[in-house]
Amino acid sequence: MTKRSWVISLLVICSLIGLAGCTEKTETNQAIDEEKVTEPQQKHEQTPQEAPEKEEEPKPIMVNVLDPNTKVVIKSFLPMEMGFGIDNETYKKELEKWAKDLARGTESATGYDQRMVLDKIDSNGQIIKGKPRIILEESELVDKVMTASAMGGDIELPLYVTESGYKPEDVDHLGEVVVASFTTRFNSGVVGRSKNIELSAQAINNIIVGAGDIFSFNTTVGPSDAAHGYQKAKEIVDKQLVDGIGGGICQTSSTLFNAVDQLGVSYIEKHHHSLSVGYVPAGRDATVSYGGPDFQFQNTASAPFIIKSIYKKGTLTIEVRTSAAYQSLIAKH
Repeated sequence: MTKRSWVISLLVICSLIGLAGCTEKTETNQAIDEEKVTEPQQKHEQTPQEAPEKEEEPKPIMVNVLDPNTKVVIKSFLPMEMGFGIDNETYKKELEKWAKDLARGTESATGYDQRMVLDKIDSNGQIIKGKPRIILEESELVDKVMTASAMGGDIELPLYVTESGYKPEDVDHLGEVVVASFTTRFNSGVVGRSKNIELSAQAINNIIVGAGDIFSFNTTVGPSDAAHGYQKAKEIVDKQLVDGIGGGICQTSSTLFNAVDQLGVSYIEKHHHSLSVGYVPAGRDATVSYGGPDFQFQNTASAPFIIKSIYKKGTLTIEVRTSAAYQSLIAKH
């Protein structure tokens, strides 16, 4: 009985050991299977490598030129394409030509440069405003573009605006003192010529010339053509007396010259006729033609004055007047 119990116990123990071995094997196999499943899944779930980003191409260097009043771009340059950095001299010459055309204008475009149109006093004593002098400094513009061409960017046109050099409170006193005067004579029977002298004299009457102002006869008088009331009369062209619209206005400009020549002014432009004229002494004339020769002077005195033209039958007198307080400043030294 004891032996039989021992045998049964031994069988039970062996069975338990077998079961434990099967369980361990099953767990081991299960772990191996999980590894087999997990490994490819992990490989499948790996984030694919992103393609390297392409480097952006550098933007070309550009110079924009702006109008300082409107802030509008009027011209854009690509300096490298125009030779900057390779042939700067040629590049600069192109800029100089462009700046000159921009300032002075071309046949198809008006330039930025603008002559001063002087203020005038009307018959009621009110001021008729003219226009300031505007200068586009060409060399400064070229230098600004050349400097900006290295890195690019925006630049503004170097425009210089000059207003008339007088104070509004001066106006009521500018007629107080006559500081210069000159009179010429003409044949009042020659109707066309007389009319032309009258019209041009009216155009310069009561013009205010401030300190530093530049007077231009052609700008002040304007076109001397039939549309503005000018008539046919004799005029000198290439040493010949010919009929032309506006003949006689040179007597007005010459009379004005002989008056202002008694003052402290400097001449910017002045021309003689190709023939002697009888209304002023030899060499004392100033020929003009709209769109051609002009008579220009600058008031270099430190005070303003006013031009008075007195047209009468057969005579033209030009007076220069100023206030009593400025008389000593206007006189020629």
